Amino acid sequence: MKFNKAPPQMVETFAAVVPGPPVVQRPMFGYPSVCVNGNMFAGLFKDSMILRLPEDLRAELIAVGAEPFAPMPGRVMREYVTVPESILSNRAKLAAWIAKSQEFAEALPPKEKRKRAAKTAGSRKKIRQPGKNT
Repeated sequence: MKFNKAPPQMVETFAAVVPGPPVVQRPMFGYPSVCVNGNMFAGLFKDSMILRLPEDLRAELIAVGAEPFAPMPGRVMREYVTVPESILSNRAKLAAWIAKSQEFAEALPPKEKRKRAAKTAGSRKKIRQPGKNT
């Protein structure tokens, strides 16, 4: 599935409020995102900024216009909400909400890095070429 790029203004706003170490920036679905201990806690998706928050803070943000984050119709990511315009337009409020999101992610167990399976000679799929019997 191909996604549209995030608006440059949104990317600029996100970059301005992203905290420093131990936060790690990395792309998620081709959009900027930030993680701590391997857990994503904020990012961009299309023309929205999303935050990962505990239930009580999600409810608080929903009360001022946030919506549950659904990257695809019917696929709600339960701990994430979109940031409403009233928060996006105020960098001090936005930075405070990102700090709350970071705090939540720091309390989660660290994600372990996945080990990639070693490729073996037998694991590669042979491609048959027309006219050759193998």
